[in-house]
Amino acid sequence: MDSENIQLALQLVPLQVWNTLYMVFASAFFALLIGLPMGVILTITSKGHIKEHAKVYKLLEMVVNIGRSFPFAILMVALIPFTRWIVGTSLGTTASIVPLTIAAAPFMARLIESSLKEVDRHILEAVIVMGSSTWQIITKVLLKEALPSLISAMTLTVISLIGYSAMAGLVGGGGLGQIAIQYGYNRFNTFIMVITVALLILLVQMVQWAGGYAAQFILKKRGKIAHD
Repeated sequence: MDSENIQLALQLVPLQVWNTLYMVFASAFFALLIGLPMGVILTITSKGHIKEHAKVYKLLEMVVNIGRSFPFAILMVALIPFTRWIVGTSLGTTASIVPLTIAAAPFMARLIESSLKEVDRHILEAVIVMGSSTWQIITKVLLKEALPSLISAMTLTVISLIGYSAMAGLVGGGGLGQIAIQYGYNRFNTFIMVITVALLILLVQMVQWAGGYAAQFILKKRGKIAHD
């Protein structure tokens, strides 16, 4: 039985690891495309910031809060018609990218807002006095100064997406989650369950290490923490 389990794992796991990585990083990319401008607008339109605008801030904040409040399992089901309209099907790895992106974008927007608000206000005041444009303040001050924190935010989002991708297996989304449910849970196969859980934990640890290393590298380069 052990040899059969090993053979089954060798047949299923490599492809589904790739599918998991594909889902996670594709959805992280699209979530960044949506979440970054949302986070920037939330920051600059907030009270006391460079483009304070209460109505815009409250409207966008409401959108972000609603997006973050949906449990992912419910969101996947609710988005089936929209997913089918976007990619032509509601099943499969590519289809899972749609709900994963929509789940991650507001989460990322809020993290980006928090990161950008950590930028020293004295630096902002200095560049404003120098006559910098809004675009220059955003690109050359806010995003640049907050880069280590933004990397940490992106890392946390990717880790969350790994967990979400496992849940996508409930609706035929592919990836390690589908193996765990279809071949592990439904067939009472403990070996497959252990393998998939171990791989998901390993992916999380690798992403955490890579994100932490990148953030620390930038901080060391800027002289904000001591070199080893």
